[in-house]
Amino acid sequence: MTVGERTDSTFRGVVTRHLLVAGAAIAAVATSGSLWFSLGLGLVPCELCWYQRILMYPLVVVFGVAALEDRPGVWRSVLPLSLPGLAVAAYHSYLQATTSTCTLSGPCAAVQWRLPVLGLSIPNLSLIAFVLVTATALVVWRRA
Repeated sequence: MTVGERTDSTFRGVVTRHLLVAGAAIAAVATSGSLWFSLGLGLVPCELCWYQRILMYPLVVVFGVAALEDRPGVWRSVLPLSLPGLAVAAYHSYLQATTSTCTLSGPCAAVQWRLPVLGLSIPNLSLIAFVLVTATALVVWRRA
């Protein structure tokens, strides 16, 4: 291995590790935010919110361990969690935009809180988080 190849390999490894840390940070912010909404503001999560939580919370640990152990193959564990989460968050956002009731026997379409500046609802924020986590996993996959 030449010096140039070693430098390129080291650089790729550093960038991959930074991506893994970014994925863990995104998932941690989303998890902390959801806990703040329920525990801090006292908002009761609807059924679709629970599904999104179930799919987001493990990603903190999955990405975190991958960052510590420098495992770029983590996309195999992330995508089965992030893609369904993205779908549920997109569906939830769609329900809030188009209807006032929810088909899953709950008030899933009710907007309980909006981001003051941009007007994004909690499912919209969840959708953004799932898009970012999925994109991070896909970039790690392409770099691996």
